[in-house]
Amino acid sequence: MLKRTVEDRFGFVRVRGELSGVKRAASGHVYLALKDENARLDGVMWRGTAQRLGFQPEDGLEVVATGKLTTYPGRSNYQMVIDQMEVAGEGALLALLAKTKDRLDAEGLFAAARKQALPYLPNVIGVVTSPTGAVIRDILHRLADRFASHVLVWPVLVQGQGAAAQVAAAVRGFSALPHQGVIPRPDLVIIARGGGSIEDLWAFNEEAVVRAIAESQIPVISAVGHETDTTLADFVADRRAPTPTAAAEMAVPVREDLIEQLAELALRKRRAVIRPLQLGRERLAARADRLPRLASLLSPQAQKIDDLSERLRRSLADRTQLSRSDLHRVGAHLSLPLLAARLDRARDRLDAATRFLYSLDPDRVLQRGYVRVTAQDGRTLMTRDVAAVEEALSLHFRDGVLAVMTGNASPATTAARSTPRTKALPHNSSSLQGKLL
Repeated sequence: MLKRTVEDRFGFVRVRGELSGVKRAASGHVYLALKDENARLDGVMWRGTAQRLGFQPEDGLEVVATGKLTTYPGRSNYQMVIDQMEVAGEGALLALLAKTKDRLDAEGLFAAARKQALPYLPNVIGVVTSPTGAVIRDILHRLADRFASHVLVWPVLVQGQGAAAQVAAAVRGFSALPHQGVIPRPDLVIIARGGGSIEDLWAFNEEAVVRAIAESQIPVISAVGHETDTTLADFVADRRAPTPTAAAEMAVPVREDLIEQLAELALRKRRAVIRPLQLGRERLAARADRLPRLASLLSPQAQKIDDLSERLRRSLADRTQLSRSDLHRVGAHLSLPLLAARLDRARDRLDAATRFLYSLDPDRVLQRGYVRVTAQDGRTLMTRDVAAVEEALSLHFRDGVLAVMTGNASPATTAARSTPRTKALPHNSSSLQGKLL
């Protein structure tokens, strides 16, 4: 009866106070207390309601809770069953934002070292935003103006309950796409939303969104709100854009600028190829100008050749004149009687030499009955001892040669040796002269 009385009397209440003793049970329910300087009210938030909260309830945070009062017989007290809770005032939201930021920063989620570089020219760009509104139109229009790209839009709520969960799921969903799947995996992700109050942008301050961006395998650009708006998504993203339009400008370069750059590079390439040739021609021309002319190089040698030719001509003429003079001088001493006398004297000397040689002929004495003894090799043997060691001897008589064997000859040599034919010696002096000469 007490429970029914309290619930009927206080079926709808709205309480503003500071959170205290916040505890999350294993079941997912949240137990807390609302207090101010004069009073304290226990409260409970069932799991379904707690999961729909747009922020993390913490001690010291001032909130406005809506629900009903009921009793809890187990402790003989009354408490508030909270159906909805929101942060009370912008100041409280800023304090919660600063506290959450410090905690996540301490984990290193905002460190510059973990941020990824944006691709220079992404083939596919994923956009996490509301499918309706000016934001997606501005992004698509700006991309089309700069460099037409393949854009995948993941539609999400950008404020209110469930917005943070959808944004986090979209970021993780893009990273989970396979590289060679049916749906192309983005090379870059843009998280975008238009401007608004801190309450409107609060979904992008939620821890779930921050951790999803930090875990993204794809570079992320945060374009939430206007230039003066700042969310935790901006701190954790790889790049922050002041507006969604600026995010599109960061995502892709200007196609016309790229074409101009390529043309400039092609021109510079041609110049780089041609310039060495031009420099080579210039250097060659400069060096050629410093070289002496061919006529100046050859003129001294030509002059020298002329001098030598003239000297040769004069030398030949002089030599010819000298030879002619010598010939006349020698010819003056030559005459036919003188030449005949000289020939007679030469013939007399030749006859004298012939007679002398004939007198020295060893076979001449053979005419008087002497015999000349030679060995097999033609040596004339002068003594008996020398002849005694020979196997065979040749006896030269006036009318021929007789081969004889000595006692030193072997039977084989005696059998193989045949008797040579005798040969008469020549008797005239001309034959003797020819033999001796």
